[in-house]
Amino acid sequence: MKQPELGKKVSELRKAKGMTQEELVEKCNLNVRTVQRIEAGEVTPRSYTVKALFEALEYHWENEKTDENQITAKPSPLLYGAVGAAILYFFLSILELGLDQENLGGELSYSLIGYSLIKTGSYMFYVVFLLGWLKLVKTFPNTILNIALWAMIGANVIWYLIDMISLFTDAISFGDLYMLKISSFGFLYAFLGFGYLAYKKQFSSVATIMGALLIVAGALMFTGVGVFLALIPWTLAEIVQIGLMVYLIQKIGRNSSPELSF
Repeated sequence: MKQPELGKKVSELRKAKGMTQEELVEKCNLNVRTVQRIEAGEVTPRSYTVKALFEALEYHWENEKTDENQITAKPSPLLYGAVGAAILYFFLSILELGLDQENLGGELSYSLIGYSLIKTGSYMFYVVFLLGWLKLVKTFPNTILNIALWAMIGANVIWYLIDMISLFTDAISFGDLYMLKISSFGFLYAFLGFGYLAYKKQFSSVATIMGALLIVAGALMFTGVGVFLALIPWTLAEIVQIGLMVYLIQKIGRNSSPELSF
């Protein structure tokens, strides 16, 4: 069954049972906005989402045929690249942080070229990771996270350019803007945290833990009083983000319920 027939069917079944959209999402672990878009025919859900909806409505969904393109959908190569990029970013960012402290102290152990290459890799791999999440947001809609991801990508581009200018010219002082950079990233990490919290109905405790860790890390960075302490929740959040991304990649194209059992 294709849209808009699918959306009409879901709406008819829901109304026949006297259920509101809020009551339906409670039974199938989706969010209200997703159900609204499906019923309006704005999106074509994947087969496991259709299954979850029809099971919640006690309808024999196997009798219905979903869009063939949805059933045979395969994860984008970008998602696999994003997982690899996230792992590389994780290690490069820690090395970059140490070199930043050396640079602030005036005793850089790496050559300027080597330092700039590490920074380039750190920024580049993190942006690829964020692009992977943007790809996932298309499958698992989340407006807050979508905005936060684009804001973080924009900040990475801006601060990368500022870092390169400060390293190779005298136009900008690296030290003068360093805490502003940390604070801005702290704000955006907290923003991402709120975005992941919006997934709590779909992904239960995983989204809550990941969102909370990013908010704590972001708050410590934003205030500037616990930059190194922020590495603890930030590290844990990065690990959970990578793990959830791997799980969602595996879920794409499967004919199973979207519920997670963490």
